[in-house]
Amino acid sequence: MTRPPTILVTGATDGHGRALAHRLAAEGATLLLHGRDQDRLDRTADDIRDTHGVARPRTFRADLAELAQVRALAAEVRATTDRLDVLVNNAGVGIGEPDGRDRRTSTDGHELRFAVNYLAGFLLTLELCPLLRASAPARIVNVASIGQEAIDFDNIMLDHDYSGPRAYRQSKLAQIASGLELADRIPAAEVTVNSLHPATFMPTKPVLSEAGYHIDSLEDGVAATHRLVTDPALATTTGRFFDKLTETTANAQAYDPAARAELWKRSLDLVGHSGIV
Repeated sequence: MTRPPTILVTGATDGHGRALAHRLAAEGATLLLHGRDQDRLDRTADDIRDTHGVARPRTFRADLAELAQVRALAAEVRATTDRLDVLVNNAGVGIGEPDGRDRRTSTDGHELRFAVNYLAGFLLTLELCPLLRASAPARIVNVASIGQEAIDFDNIMLDHDYSGPRAYRQSKLAQIASGLELADRIPAAEVTVNSLHPATFMPTKPVLSEAGYHIDSLEDGVAATHRLVTDPALATTTGRFFDKLTETTANAQAYDPAARAELWKRSLDLVGHSGIV
């Protein structure tokens, strides 16, 4: 009998992450749920158990705006499970409210959107790579965006010329570019690494708080992400970017070897990691 996959979903207490967790639970996956609020985590885990008649998912609380908590999250996951089949880096903040339109910084002093949307997932991925490789074949899915902007390495933290949309787009480009770089460093037979724009303006808290309307549904986004998580046809597909269900091309900087190398080096320095995966 095939063992159900063990899947970690970050940002699983609301919106896209919560809806994805429900779909995966309905299919029998062993879920590890991350969030930054324990009450919301508990409600989500209870709802999944009660709705689908499955074992209550394990929960992991961490504020991704603090790198020490990201490391602790990874350590707790490693201590909890002996395998990890899929890591879904879904948690993040949008272009404005409810996380603010002005420039803000993380606990570590990094620009908030770059820290939460990119650096946290980058560090978590590196910390969990040995477990993912030991669980081969495994997958990493980065929930990114079609909204991307090339990184200005002279102003990577946007100390000047800041805007929420620019910060968001830069963080998403970093997420995609580092995913492409990691895909080149790990054999696809062990771990695949792909990124996607799941849907446009889903009715999530950041979208509704800032835009006040939505275009695509949560179900649209879940369908696209679920495909990268589970589709057997994508078992060896790696180093790609998808717009919903269609493979496409990201911002050109993501494919620039020099820019990718610079981003990788800067990122390792910022999170204090050796880069060994």
